[in-house]
Amino acid sequence: MAIRGKTIFVTGGANGIGRASSEKFLEEGANVYVFEYSAERLEAFLSDNQGKSVAGWQGDVGSEEAVVAAFRDCAEKFGGVDILLNNAGIGIPSPDLSETDAEVFDRMVSTNMRGVFLCSREALKLMKPQKSGHILTLISMAGQRTNPGAPLYCASKFGARGINSGLADQILKDGIKVTDINPGPVNSDYWGDREVPREKFLSVSDVAEVIFFAVNAPDHVVMREINFDSVAWLTK
Repeated sequence: MAIRGKTIFVTGGANGIGRASSEKFLEEGANVYVFEYSAERLEAFLSDNQGKSVAGWQGDVGSEEAVVAAFRDCAEKFGGVDILLNNAGIGIPSPDLSETDAEVFDRMVSTNMRGVFLCSREALKLMKPQKSGHILTLISMAGQRTNPGAPLYCASKFGARGINSGLADQILKDGIKVTDINPGPVNSDYWGDREVPREKFLSVSDVAEVIFFAVNAPDHVVMREINFDSVAWLTK
């Protein structure tokens, strides 16, 4: 699917991987609709990209009301959605489960799982009638292997992967592809002030390039999962 002229809905699209991907899509001539939790980041992104085919909505992907409103607005502005990038995510370490508040788990499940469900559902309402579309989700390798320092984060990502696995088989007959994007560690805000070797990690631009590669695959090719990592990290 060549993306020039296509409409791409990006969650968490004004920061990190989402912003790098949104800007890449805009450079290539796509219409980009950014759904962003932070009003400040959304305003900055729209300001930085004035004059381009871009619009946005401030809201929480875990809010059904906000997601429904955003997709309605996107359809009104651009006529529909061709590609959904489920990028929004939150990661909170839980190295001692006995000392972890339930709110930590609820927040990650709301964003990392419920958000994927809600946004995919609304995108499908627009994609099914046109018999085409592509849903990509930033799962990460945390959805394939456990991490003793973040078992709840991994659980939310395993859950999102489960949603996509079943969905991929459910909607391929409708001409809609589903792809899991699974990078290793990425130098992003996810790490906060934790001491980690960021210089060995993938950059947000690296991930955006892989996403761009996936959406530009020939129409008859579907990539179910793309796993990738930084050579520097793997050879540390």
